[in-house]
This record gives sequence, structure tokens and C-alpha cells, in this order.
Amino acid sequence: MLSNIFIKITKKYDKSKNRLSSLSNSVISLSFFKLKALLICVITLSLILVTGCEQRHEAYVSSSTEIRDNTPHCLVPEAPGIKVSDNELASIDYSNSSEGYITVTYIGDCEGIKLQITGPDAMPYTYDLRRLEPEVFPLSAGDGDYLINVLENIEGTQYATALSASINVEITNKLGAYLYPNQYVKFNKDSNVVRVGSEVVKEAHDDLEAIGLVYNYLIHNITYDVPKAENIQSGYVPNVDEILECKTGICLDYSAVMCSMLRSQQIPCRMEVGYAGTVYHAWISTYVEHIGWINGIVEFDGTNWSIMDPTVAANSGEDALKNFIGDGGGYYTKFIY
Repeated sequence: MLSNIFIKITKKYDKSKNRLSSLSNSVISLSFFKLKALLICVITLSLILVTGCEQRHEAYVSSSTEIRDNTPHCLVPEAPGIKVSDNELASIDYSNSSEGYITVTYIGDCEGIKLQITGPDAMPYTYDLRRLEPEVFPLSAGDGDYLINVLENIEGTQYATALSASINVEITNKLGAYLYPNQYVKFNKDSNVVRVGSEVVKEAHDDLEAIGLVYNYLIHNITYDVPKAENIQSGYVPNVDEILECKTGICLDYSAVMCSMLRSQQIPCRMEVGYAGTVYHAWISTYVEHIGWINGIVEFDGTNWSIMDPTVAANSGEDALKNFIGDGGGYYTKFIY
């Protein structure tokens, strides 16, 4: 179930860089490099196995004799308008910032809209916005001061500030951002991904078994989409139901589907984007009661966990995986959704 080990695999997946620089008269210039992903199947099979050092662990089996409740529970973000910053172009509703999210709506006429959220960690998160469509965004940096900018495209990479808000956030629901849907992990009670997720975990005795069942379903039912990776555009957002239907996807797709299934089962789940070695990549971490955050889970031996990376595991042979992951030190998280 969770007993997969890892492989060294090189995938050339150039990161999309979003750079915001201030210009006069509140005009902002963003430099966006085209996001391009290229999967190169270079597998290193020269493993050096030292006698007595390699251990194979049995798959995790719950000690519980009761089946856990697999009824989906999909949280619904709200924008009640209690705490709002708005004008004739846009609205930023932070009424539920204590739950770990904000809702942003653009109502102007410009087609090229960006949202930039910079939290107390000083890491800017840049998103595409769609006209007249309220969207939910996580406050991933936790408590502290946030600067939120809605940006209109003037021409090329030139942007002007349509709306700006500075807010102080105290998050009381520390797991909220990783249970609610958002732009990257988008689902609701009617989503097929929720229905499938509930069916997949119906035999699980606890959350750990549920995670393993979802993980194994994912790696056995979705294959890596090389053409999609080669032609991906900046601002790409996964559609989890479409991914389930076509059964192919890139690393963001794997992570978004798994996060959607687990969140709808009340298992907090982070979609993380960063680096696997020097390669731009995405993976997930989950939260389990009495254990806490399990960063990049895949294998559980009763005490230790190793990196969970559905993309790598789905496209790699079992025997060669150990070299790549080791203790997970080759993974660096940059963004969390």
C-alpha cells in the first residue's frame, strides 16, 4: 500500500517564473517565463546494495477493526462581505482569513488579470484571475501581514494595480487552508473526484489506510502525459475531473487529484511545488491526527515515512526508487497550495 520506494529519475520541467517590479504611477511589470515541462526518462539502475542495509517493510495495516466513515465532507468557502477591500474593478473578501483563505473577484473589463499575494514569509504567490468569477486562494504563510494586489495587464508584461489591500491575519483554523478547495485544488460535493475518492477508501480502517488507498489508486490509474508537459502554458490550473476522465496528467495534476480526494475525506492535504534536486516539481504532504504533518508521505514502516511523490512513483520501477529519495533531502518546497 504505502510500501513503494523511490527511483532516480530526471525530468526537465522548467519552472514558470513570475517577477513583479514596481514602475512609476503604480504600473507593475511582471516577467513571466513560459512554463515548459519535459519528461526525460533517464533511470539510474546502478544501485549499490550493502548486505544488511536494505530493509523491506510490510505495508501499513491499521490496528483498528472498525471501518472509517467514508462519507465525503466538502467544505464550502464563503465570501460574506464582512471584511472587504473593494472598488469598481475588484473585490478582496478576507472575512474568513481566520479559516486560512480569501476570496477575490475581478469585475473590470481587462482580460489579462493577475493576483499576487505576499505573506509574512515574503514569498510572492502569483495567480491568474478570471473575470466575474469569485476564486479562493489559501493564505499559505500562516499568521502575519499580507499584501494582496489585483493587477491589470496594460500591454506585454506591463501591469497596473487595480486594487491593493494590506491585511493582518490570525489563523485560528490552522488546517483550514488544506481542507478547503482553492484555485489549484478545486472540487465540490458534486465533483466526480469526490465520488471516486469515497469509493476508493471505503475499506479503510483509518486515515493512514485511506491515504494509502488513494495513493495506490492514483499511481495505477493515471499515467504521465509527456505531450501535455511539453506544451504546458504559464498559469495552468488542473481540472481534477478531466484528469480522472482522461487518466493522464503532469505532476500538478497528480497532486491536485490526490489532494481533492483526501480533503473531501476530511484529511488535510498540502499540494507543494518546489524542487526535486534541481528539477521543478510538485508533490503532497498530509496531516494525520496524533502524528501531525507527514511531509511527502509514501512509505510507513511503523515509525518513519519517506517522500510521497505520486508522479515519480507512478512512472518508476519499485526496486530502483531508493537511490533518488533517500531521506527526502533532495526535495525543497517553494510554494504551498
